[in-house]
Amino acid sequence: MKDTALWAQEDWIAAIAVVVLGVFLAIGAKIAIQREPEFAGHPKGLYMLFFAEMWERFSYYGMRAILIFYLTQHWLFGDGKSNLIYGAYTSLVYITPVLGGYLADRYLGQRKAVLFGGILLAIGHSLMAVEGVGGQSDPTINVFWLALAFIIVGSGFLKANISVMVGQLYSLTDIRRDGAYTIFYMGINLGAAIGTILVAYLGQTVGWGWGFGLAGIGMVLGLVVFVLGKSALRGAGEAPQPLARSKEIMLYAVGVGAVAVIWGLVQAQGVIQMLLAVSGIALLGYVLYESFKLPKEPRERMFAILFLISLNPIFWGLFEQAGGSMNLFTDRFVDRSGVPAGIFQSINPIYIILLAPLFAGLWQWLARRGKEPSAPAKFGLALLQMGFANLVLVWGAEAYGMLAMTPVLLVFAYYLFATTAELCLSPVGLSAMNRLAPKFLASLIMGAWFYMTAVGNFVAGKIGEATGGHDGAMSKQGLLDVYELFGWIAIGIGVLVLLVSPIVKRWMHLDTLEDRGVPDNRVASETIA
Repeated sequence: MKDTALWAQEDWIAAIAVVVLGVFLAIGAKIAIQREPEFAGHPKGLYMLFFAEMWERFSYYGMRAILIFYLTQHWLFGDGKSNLIYGAYTSLVYITPVLGGYLADRYLGQRKAVLFGGILLAIGHSLMAVEGVGGQSDPTINVFWLALAFIIVGSGFLKANISVMVGQLYSLTDIRRDGAYTIFYMGINLGAAIGTILVAYLGQTVGWGWGFGLAGIGMVLGLVVFVLGKSALRGAGEAPQPLARSKEIMLYAVGVGAVAVIWGLVQAQGVIQMLLAVSGIALLGYVLYESFKLPKEPRERMFAILFLISLNPIFWGLFEQAGGSMNLFTDRFVDRSGVPAGIFQSINPIYIILLAPLFAGLWQWLARRGKEPSAPAKFGLALLQMGFANLVLVWGAEAYGMLAMTPVLLVFAYYLFATTAELCLSPVGLSAMNRLAPKFLASLIMGAWFYMTAVGNFVAGKIGEATGGHDGAMSKQGLLDVYELFGWIAIGIGVLVLLVSPIVKRWMHLDTLEDRGVPDNRVASETIA
């Protein structure tokens, strides 16, 4: 790492620039919501949530871009172990929204849950800046585990609930819903792109603490935007009923206590695997129990939800190689002309920024003509494209030779197909969960969506561990063999999903959805797929 006065000056310039930009965006959000309730065809609250989530994702994806290098180069874990730790961490980030969603549904409401989660996240990202001297014998590694724990629990309170608030701004049959979630997804990826570039650059060229510290600043700015923009929500995300102050404080204490539990859990990857299995069975049982108490059509909608959710592990197991094994592959086997490998993590969010408006417009254009693919069909297309992304990388790398450095063009091609796959699944899945779930289970179902994404992230860790081979050190051939195998598996599952998608679409009963009394929204007269 370079550590000169010149670098330090550039660090402060970058940090100040981010703070100034965040302040201007926050003030802009505050001014904008005082005018008309809609802008460019969508509620103003969507854009406030867009900016709040943008800064949260700035911090999360910035940190994610260099985490695998931090594990291998600073804490000196092997490749296989580092991928497993990475997968365990990201899986816990996605499993805690089950608890956060439940507490928001029953007690806190989504708005207070998001605010509390944001505070925990700001603490966690700030602690990541404490790097110590490195190596597993350095006691500072316990601060690192604590930082991960704060980020994991904070994500649990924030992640599912901010997505639910997006849906609460629209009626259930509003044809703008998928487009709204795609716009929201652009906010996620704008933050991810900026955060990845700045944090990866500082972390890999100046010092780990500088990169992680900048990620912490991003999280604080997300909190500022969310607090200033509260009125734009127009009541969305409020508690289901007034909550006694003492009970509210107790719930916050539960969240802080969960940090201590996660601190130990994130260090025990084998326990996480067992936890995912046991809690997954329990969650499935509870959802089925609630489903069979419902009338026929809502019950079948729950079956459609379970089908869509069940596809998450294979998709995210492959997609989340990006921050783990794919990151290491780019660092060691790609001709990147001296560009820090972590910066290549920005390719995916930049693609999304460019392509998301096209996808949002495409879905609405097809919907008005009754030709939009159903949500399960989109999921099938996503799996096909994710599998093809793997095969493109494998075939291209093999064509150029195992001893040659892989051309950087193949990395861009890999992320292009992975991104179009993501746009067919992730925003569509968020919209489907919120649209199909009964109101009293809205956040829990969103939490279940993220839970199965958590399973996918742990699967990603196991796949990444497999690329490390028997000695834990990644080889180019070992990675390509694993990628080819799972590429074909994804394509096979994608074909099966396309074949059964008409049945799952019937379970959704979109023609009989009833609105929840959301005012001033256009309702579709066309059939929504």
